[in-house]
Amino acid sequence: MYLYILSWSYSCILHGPPFQVGFYYYYYYYYYYYYYYYYYYYYYYYYFVPQFFFQTRDSSSFASAAARRPPPTDFHRMESPAAVEKEAPCAFGGAAEMEKFLCDLLLDAAQPIAERFRALFSLRNLRGDAPRRALLQATRDSSNLLAHEAAFALGQMQDAEAIPALEAVLKDLSLHPIVRHEAAEALGAIGLEKGIPLLEESLASDPAVEVQETCQLALRRIGEGKSASGSENTTISPFLSVDPALPTKQELSVELLRELLLNEQESMYERYAALFALRNDSGDAAVSAIIAALRVKSALLRHEVAYVLGQLQNKAASDALSTVLKNVDEHPMVRHEAAEALGSIADQESIALLEEFSKDPEPIVSQSCEVAISMLEYERSGRSFEFLFLQTPQVLQDS
Repeated sequence: MYLYILSWSYSCILHGPPFQVGFYYYYYYYYYYYYYYYYYYYYYYYYFVPQFFFQTRDSSSFASAAARRPPPTDFHRMESPAAVEKEAPCAFGGAAEMEKFLCDLLLDAAQPIAERFRALFSLRNLRGDAPRRALLQATRDSSNLLAHEAAFALGQMQDAEAIPALEAVLKDLSLHPIVRHEAAEALGAIGLEKGIPLLEESLASDPAVEVQETCQLALRRIGEGKSASGSENTTISPFLSVDPALPTKQELSVELLRELLLNEQESMYERYAALFALRNDSGDAAVSAIIAALRVKSALLRHEVAYVLGQLQNKAASDALSTVLKNVDEHPMVRHEAAEALGSIADQESIALLEEFSKDPEPIVSQSCEVAISMLEYERSGRSFEFLFLQTPQVLQDS
């Protein structure tokens, strides 16, 4: 501990005290200084300097442990480009240096998967060529979990410049179906008509049912987004996510939404729309309806159901999600989402189960558990898993 305090004090002497944004204290320079200028000390300081010198705040305000997207409330963030330009780059010594640090960490296969996810979650808050190139390169990573998450991030960023590379991912049948699925979903999230021809082709020809169903969703999502472009709040959900379907527009009761969600004869898009309407309701009856959908036939829909339960963080879903994770015959993409959802719920039984399945022979599952556990460790100590979070993605430029 003495070494930690001494190191921190020395850094403050060199660079001044840490700046504060909201309840965050940013010490970017402390990590990057040694990484950039003292390469041989990088691993020492990266692994042994206590992480609470990086970002700290009151743990009671940290709302999400393992949800892929941050919650819409009480998550302190830098709101404006001016704040980023003025404060974050000065901590790193420059915006380009911060981007390089995050890109290098994301693409370094020697780093723990949780650390690479920290970089990925941070890069999705930045726009520009360097973050885009790093995320696109990550879609070809040997970790299918990381590759699919990189494609997901590009869709959430709605980066039109990424469309050609995402199309290449969707066409590449050598890639895992979970990666191709996420590329198709990203094309739907970006919402431009130029993605339609390939989505139609993949809908007809891709051998994986989950990819076909995703293409069907993406095609409908593009059409719905276009027709609703003049209305308000049609793209971003209350959970700050670009969802694969817009919530059901009609004022339907929870009971009718439940029937729609569980109806195997309905189109996938309508069932997704009912799912997100139930999520936005978030009452006990709505959560019960969502839990019931973990038993539907479509693996794609089951995986989205598990994801939504993670967003809601309702402990009533713990038992059902645990059953999904334990089922080795379940599709890996469903078990993966169940693991992340359990990490988000974060009760003691869920944590024990995550530790058990962090050794699962399926890498998508074991790595999901590993990342979820790491997120929980950050939550418990009141720290942010992400290096950087912005409400609106920004391009950072050196002044």
